[in-house]
Amino acid sequence: MFEHLAWWLLALLAVVTLLLCWRRWHRQSFWYVVGYPLTAITVRATWRKVALGCGLTKKRQRFWFTTVPGLISSSGTVRVKRKFQRVTVDTKPWMWMPMPTRHGWRVTIRTLEGQVPEDYSGAAERLAHSWRVHAVRVSSPRPGRVVLSAIMRDPLVHVDKLLPSPGLLKVTVGRLETGKPWIIDFRTVPHWMNAGATQSGKSNLANALIVGLAPQPVALVGFDLKGGVEFTPYGPRLSALATCRAESVGLLDDLVALMTDRMGLCRQAGARNIWQLPPALRPIPVVVLVDELAELYLMADKSEKDEIAKTSTALLRVAQLGRAFGIYLFCCGQRIGSDLGPGVTALRAQCSGRICHRVNDPETATMTLGDLDPAALVSARAIAAETPGVAIVASQDGQWYRARSFYVSEATAEHAAHAYAHLAPSWADVMASRVDGDVPDMHAA
Repeated sequence: MFEHLAWWLLALLAVVTLLLCWRRWHRQSFWYVVGYPLTAITVRATWRKVALGCGLTKKRQRFWFTTVPGLISSSGTVRVKRKFQRVTVDTKPWMWMPMPTRHGWRVTIRTLEGQVPEDYSGAAERLAHSWRVHAVRVSSPRPGRVVLSAIMRDPLVHVDKLLPSPGLLKVTVGRLETGKPWIIDFRTVPHWMNAGATQSGKSNLANALIVGLAPQPVALVGFDLKGGVEFTPYGPRLSALATCRAESVGLLDDLVALMTDRMGLCRQAGARNIWQLPPALRPIPVVVLVDELAELYLMADKSEKDEIAKTSTALLRVAQLGRAFGIYLFCCGQRIGSDLGPGVTALRAQCSGRICHRVNDPETATMTLGDLDPAALVSARAIAAETPGVAIVASQDGQWYRARSFYVSEATAEHAAHAYAHLAPSWADVMASRVDGDVPDMHAA
């Protein structure tokens, strides 16, 4: 008997060891074959209790066969009778079968009457703790349906592989919490606002952009209000660089003039934007990188008021009209607040792409994400200092994600700037890029 028991224990130990090795060396297949089925059963089995505990149920009247107290006699005994009657029960939302994802699972919920997706967003943290997962994200593909996406573990702990850029004006800068690549696409989202404190990963993201854009046929323009210490090493790939406010005023005037010139070019050709022009007439796209945005708006005395107003107006004009004419903005700053003036607030409204790293003050997070989703604001304030590169990203699909950029050192970005220096057009050539001669009418028969 003991001999058989020992063999069973040895077999059990071998199976457990095999499963642990499988999970250790090929976690993805282990999740799909073993982890997901057990998780799906557990989620479905515990949904009533979880929904009740998270306040997602509704009380409804139901007919139920039950035992109810009857007449109480003087002796203290209770006479019980069985009958079919209406009782109040807690009804849970209907849940479909959970489906596996790369880092967890997702499930569709049919909402109850009176419920909205915000009810589930407010309970997301409670749901994550109930199911023992890293996080739960909520989305609503159509009215009456809510999709809960559970992430079993944080996929942003290790992000160390720089992927090649997928196309013109597209740069893969990191990974999203969903496991998908984090792509900054200037054709889709033309203007970005990137906020972050020192050592939060803000400058690393700019390095990743330079590495991704350097081999592409685009002109890079820099505004480095730290006196040029950030972007000067990348000068060989930059077509123009402004290192103070006075130089910024002149460079912004050039950008406005360039935009006006391209307006005329498109008007003569009957095109709505430069991408509708023939390749022979299409001017080179311009990506403008702005570091320390607040320095453009800070005023030491009243003598700088006119200069700041001029700078603010020019930058806002570029943000409002630049997309159609191939001029794109990527604005970075440690401190971006409404106290800098109405120009910053107006610029933010034109920047549909938002990136918020760890910040030192709530006002910067509110300025960056506050008009999008309150839950994104909470997540941004929870970014730990030990996770540089982690940020909250909101872009074209109307959703927000946790993401982390790849680590790109200054040496790597500087090497890319020198390696592709021959692709950098001079600023004089960019300003004189309008095609001489008659422009054909694209709508002519």
